[in-house]
Amino acid sequence: MTDRAVPLAWTLAVTDAGAHAVPSALRTAPGLRFVDAPVPGTAATALRAAGLWDGRAPLALHGRDVWYVADLPETGSFRLDLSGLAGIAEVFVGDDVVARSADQFRRASVAVEAAAGTILALCFRALAPALAARGPRARWRAPMIPNQGLRLVRTTLFGHMPGWTPAVDAVGPSRAAALVAPDPDAPRAISIRTALDGDTGRLDVSLTLPGTDAPRLVCAGAAVTATRDGERVQASLAIPGVARWWPASHGEPVLHAVALETAAGRVDLGRVGFRTIERDPNARGFGLRVNGVPVFCRGACWTSADVAGLAATRETYAPLLRLAAEAGMNMVRVGGTMIPESRAFFDLCDELGLMVWQEFPFANFDYPVADAAFAEAVRAEAADILDEIGPAPSLAVLCGGSEVLQQAAMMGLPPERWPGPLHDEILPAVAAERRPDVPYVPNSPSGGPLPFVPNAGVAHYYGVGAYMRPLEDARRAEVTFAAECLAFSNVPDATTLAHDLPVPAVHDPRWKAGVPRDLSASWDFEDVREHYLALLFGVDPARLRREDPALHLDLSRAVTGLVMEATFAEWRRGRSPTRGALVWTLADLAPGAGWGVIDWSGRPKPAWYALKRAFRPLQVALTDEGTNGLAIHLVNDRPEPVAATLTLACLKDGRTAVVTRERAVILAPHSATEISAFELIGAFFDVSYAYRFGPPGHDVTVARLVGADGAVLAEAFHHPLGLGHAFPRPTLSARVETDAAGARLVVATDAYAPIVHVDAGALRPDDDWFALAPGTEKVIRLVGDGPVAGEVVTPGGRSRIGFR
Repeated sequence: MTDRAVPLAWTLAVTDAGAHAVPSALRTAPGLRFVDAPVPGTAATALRAAGLWDGRAPLALHGRDVWYVADLPETGSFRLDLSGLAGIAEVFVGDDVVARSADQFRRASVAVEAAAGTILALCFRALAPALAARGPRARWRAPMIPNQGLRLVRTTLFGHMPGWTPAVDAVGPSRAAALVAPDPDAPRAISIRTALDGDTGRLDVSLTLPGTDAPRLVCAGAAVTATRDGERVQASLAIPGVARWWPASHGEPVLHAVALETAAGRVDLGRVGFRTIERDPNARGFGLRVNGVPVFCRGACWTSADVAGLAATRETYAPLLRLAAEAGMNMVRVGGTMIPESRAFFDLCDELGLMVWQEFPFANFDYPVADAAFAEAVRAEAADILDEIGPAPSLAVLCGGSEVLQQAAMMGLPPERWPGPLHDEILPAVAAERRPDVPYVPNSPSGGPLPFVPNAGVAHYYGVGAYMRPLEDARRAEVTFAAECLAFSNVPDATTLAHDLPVPAVHDPRWKAGVPRDLSASWDFEDVREHYLALLFGVDPARLRREDPALHLDLSRAVTGLVMEATFAEWRRGRSPTRGALVWTLADLAPGAGWGVIDWSGRPKPAWYALKRAFRPLQVALTDEGTNGLAIHLVNDRPEPVAATLTLACLKDGRTAVVTRERAVILAPHSATEISAFELIGAFFDVSYAYRFGPPGHDVTVARLVGADGAVLAEAFHHPLGLGHAFPRPTLSARVETDAAGARLVVATDAYAPIVHVDAGALRPDDDWFALAPGTEKVIRLVGDGPVAGEVVTPGGRSRIGFR
């Protein structure tokens, strides 16, 4: 009871714009070269495989026609399923146009009834004329996107945002162009909805299914007989005590198989999760409650797993999404400048416990929704996007787009002219119809007296970051929810640079080409990173780069992660108003020191490891409260209580403990606790070095949360004299052990080391670029295939020890 896929051997040719009206003309065109073309895919995918496309100097395609051609392999009646047609496409059966598409985000099916050998073709006409066309006058220009014609054309912004994305012309059937022979007995028009009513899961299924029997709907050990009205079958199932779906930070992302049992056999309808997600009425601005529990949302903004081919397969998504989950992220945001991802993306997020903030693909422009045809097309597009996502429990927020209200406000329009029917009427109506279980946000950012202020609604917070504010601004700004934040030029590790960018760092033009920037700004995001390098380490970055480039590069790798850890320590404390923050971005789209915390080859950067520490469900953090001393913050996001021991040690000269204290603690489920270090010490000790009655008594404070088995669950460090303080040079030790789980590295030190790097060659450590204090051994898992050998080093190679 399933449709049969009919394989097609697609080939591709690039021609001058308008050179050929019909596909048969291609067969006689002199000198025209065809190459094999994988589908789904783009012209860049096919041309790259043929050696005709280079990402460093990509071929311009928007001024030309791109033809995909295949011969029908058999005679019969078929259905051509189309989605993700990037560009302006004509669909041919023989020389007849049977469909047209001018919206990359729509889905369509075309009936094909033809004999074997008939030409099937997709012609993507030159996009440049459409981008040059004039439409209704816009109230503002979007300065980050040079071609303002994109407000009228429903295609991806990838390749059109200099300084943000590579110059890739996305053309082709990036999602699907699949030919199937329909099975007349296969189910159609399947609609699945879930709800959670107390402890009871409710499942509603409707579909079209030929036959006369009344099938049974089964899920999670419960079953009900469906009702039938002709071919329309409907069933509602109540599941008492159903196991709930949780974001992985707060519980288990439980999924349940759904099936119909019919007279002809079992029909698998996929998997569902039962949860409630709602806006938290107690949040100041914006926050979420999942299954009634307030959740601190943390993660990163998604870009693309394949910027050239726009691939939307499980195999393409999995490496990046698994790294996001491993880092403790519980949310990814697919922004309005990006492409709505496929069902495979959401299936993985369902499994991994990753919530998805999904924006409709509208960004920055003043879109012509007063045009009735455009508005109707938007409704259909939004419905297609949500139908593709289906009942995914990971879908946590629907948003009307990104930076449209911000753009209007920054261009000087009065508040009454910021909103419009697109975000306030059309999109929320479709969202309410298709996914009433998901909160809707009009735009990101939005909600304050100006759309982008951080202390109200949803913000894009760059006080710490692009605006180079001091670290204290993360608290002073009273951020409520940062849908994007903490953008830096994050430096990859040495292995990636040696392979992809073996040039002098920072000043080489090839290096600078990989550094992101805003189009109209006089600075780039490397300047931002250098600012914080000077602030945290008390160095002159330009001089350090000249005199000790190796040390400069290592500190550059570490500093962005240190800023991120400090900022999330502020935001996750119990008294913080912040209910979520998503780093800009998860992964790079090109070689270099881009925004991503994962490099373009899929290897974690040093900043990724910092976020992995900052996002731990069980966490200890220290914040400097001035003359109030240090505040110790204990967080337990998990659903069960945790018995642990809190230890505090103040070290002089990085070695000698001048104060040590410990306390048994019970961390309640889903809790955040604050303890004064003065209370824990029980006497006056200038732990934050705020009183300064004399020379400092210590140079680092170490807090640890230790489990009942003696394992360190989390640790935090405070430097009263700053990271630029001359800590003693440590003597490191390292040994390799092997157990049933594989190789592990045991590292120790005789003196405090604020930054330690594990270079394990082809293997990946499960923690890296960490601080290491004496008094305990740190166990690091080595992941991957390859010889167990390498070295443990401090920045610039000041201290090092090999291991094997």
